[in-house]
Amino acid sequence: MLKQGLQQKLLQKLSPQQIQFIKLLQLNSIDLVQRVEEELMENPALVKADDIDAHEDISKTEALKDNEINEDSEPEENVSVEDYLVDETLDVKEYVNDDYDAEGFHLSDEGDEERKETPLAETATFHESLLEQFNAIADDEREEMIGKQIIGTIDDDGYLRRPLEAIQNDLAFSMNIEAELEEMRGCLHKIQNLDPAGIAATSLQECLLLQLKRKDHQKKWVRLAEDMLRDYFDDFTKKHYDKLCKQLKISDDELKEAIQVITHLNPKPGESMSDSKPQYIIPDFILVEHDGKLEVQLNSRNAPDLRISRNYMETLKSYDEAAKPSKELKETVQFIKQKLDSARWFIDSIRQRQQTLLLTMNAILRYQYAYFETGDETRLRPMILKDIAEQVGLDISTISRVANSKYVQTEYGVIPLKFFFSEGIQTEDGEEVSSREVKKILKDAIEAEDKRKPLPDERLMEILKDKGYSIARRTVAKYREQMNIPVARMRKEI
Repeated sequence: MLKQGLQQKLLQKLSPQQIQFIKLLQLNSIDLVQRVEEELMENPALVKADDIDAHEDISKTEALKDNEINEDSEPEENVSVEDYLVDETLDVKEYVNDDYDAEGFHLSDEGDEERKETPLAETATFHESLLEQFNAIADDEREEMIGKQIIGTIDDDGYLRRPLEAIQNDLAFSMNIEAELEEMRGCLHKIQNLDPAGIAATSLQECLLLQLKRKDHQKKWVRLAEDMLRDYFDDFTKKHYDKLCKQLKISDDELKEAIQVITHLNPKPGESMSDSKPQYIIPDFILVEHDGKLEVQLNSRNAPDLRISRNYMETLKSYDEAAKPSKELKETVQFIKQKLDSARWFIDSIRQRQQTLLLTMNAILRYQYAYFETGDETRLRPMILKDIAEQVGLDISTISRVANSKYVQTEYGVIPLKFFFSEGIQTEDGEEVSSREVKKILKDAIEAEDKRKPLPDERLMEILKDKGYSIARRTVAKYREQMNIPVARMRKEI
């Protein structure tokens, strides 16, 4: 049976501009540059100052003071494009006289400087280098094709993880080559003799053994290391040193020499010839000292000087001055107004993003000022997202987006914002300290330990207790794992 009824609901919806702002907020400096370039390609009403035509008269237009990014400025009210499009008269006066007319939105004082790019040398890629080496020693074209298929399957770290049987099937289907496994093993053996040593291994054990084969076997320690990896690899990886000495019938000093040979091998030979470009971190904030006080500056050198295209504004002026505009001109103006709204929204979102970043980073600076003065991790205060959200009057999710993938440059290095957020731990005196402080004590204790008798978690727990931190052993293990420090047995050295 169907029924009709009224129901009252409270819904919260985000405007398109709010959604755009949220997406821009979580981007770091590098991603923002790419996003701006995409917007410039999609919206012709948005231009860079450098791209403005020389004939455009922009000398009379000055950048408004309220465009300067500062911590105290409030984000502008959302503007809906529907507010303009429903007007059948297409009143364009608010666009023609709008402050966004060819406005310069400056995000950096370094925009006029000459930008120079570091030239990168053109070199052969990892797989190209292997192919070049193999083709020089291949017996015939058939072997070249088989070798090419195997080399193309090698991962970037230098390992061949795909079985030869599967590569055999690939050859049959893609190149119509029926190759016997023995023939493929011969090609693989030739590839494994290429540079760098250890290439095309199917496991870490094989990779290390391939490298040892090229060492001088007249040296006792090389032969001993090879025997250890070949016959007792499992005991070696688990650091059962007493067991290894007994099985190999050697002393601790001899075992130490053999392990020294192994530790100088490369577990990922492919990375030595990796063709991937180095990844650089561009900090979003720069901490500077001014009149004895620390201040935050935005590093916006990669953000362009965004403006509204004057050509579009001139078209609107023509429409406004026309006595009886044509239908085609009305349709053109309708399109232009949409693009102008989109451009204005984007500039507003960029400005609002910078304001929010500054608000948040300044709050973090005030909260962790003692750390920024000294760089001492023990001076870090317990701080969670809620603490900063309450200070700046923003939602926790907004603070989370700001902290995500953002970095600040200090005199102690470039540090991710996430580093400053940590849970609190209460000492025996009732004082609340950051878990970072506890981790620093654990790290210092482990670095100072006797590697022949590393400290177990129980002993680390006692050290913390002596310093006034009553922490359970499982919590010690959790912090140790968070710092990527292995258990005591795996830290043992001879």
